[in-house]
Amino acid sequence: MTAISTPRLRESNDSFLRFALRADAIASGLMGLAGIPLAGWLARISGTSIAFEYAVSAFFIAFAIGVFAFAARPSVKAAGIVIAVGNVAYTVATVVFVLADVFPLTTVGVVLTLATGVYTLIMAELQYQGIRRIKA
Repeated sequence: MTAISTPRLRESNDSFLRFALRADAIASGLMGLAGIPLAGWLARISGTSIAFEYAVSAFFIAFAIGVFAFAARPSVKAAGIVIAVGNVAYTVATVVFVLADVFPLTTVGVVLTLATGVYTLIMAELQYQGIRRIKA
C-alpha cells in the first residue's frame, strides 16, 4: 500500500494553501452533492434547465475530487496557482453568464449564480494568500 504524506504542520510553509484547497474541495463537493437531488427545484427557481443543474453539480463533484488529489501532493504551489486562476476565471464566467442571458434567469437565479462567483473569488483569494506564504 502506498501512502502519501505531507510535511508536519510546523515544518511546512504550505499549510495555509493546503487548507484553502481542501476547504474549496469540501465546499464544492457539498454543493455538487446537494445539487443532484435538488436539480429540478433549482432549475424551477433559477430559470435554468434540469440538465444544466445536473452538469454543474457533476462539475463541482469532479472539481472537488481533483482538488483533494492536488492538495495531497508533496508540492502544492503549482496546483494552487492553477486552481486559484481557475477560480478567478469561474468568477468572470458567472458574470458573463448572467450578462449574456444564456438562460432566462429569475432574480433568484441571478443571485445564486453571482453568489457562486463570489464564493470562487473568496476561494481564489485564500489560495493566493496561501501561495504568497510559501517560501521559495
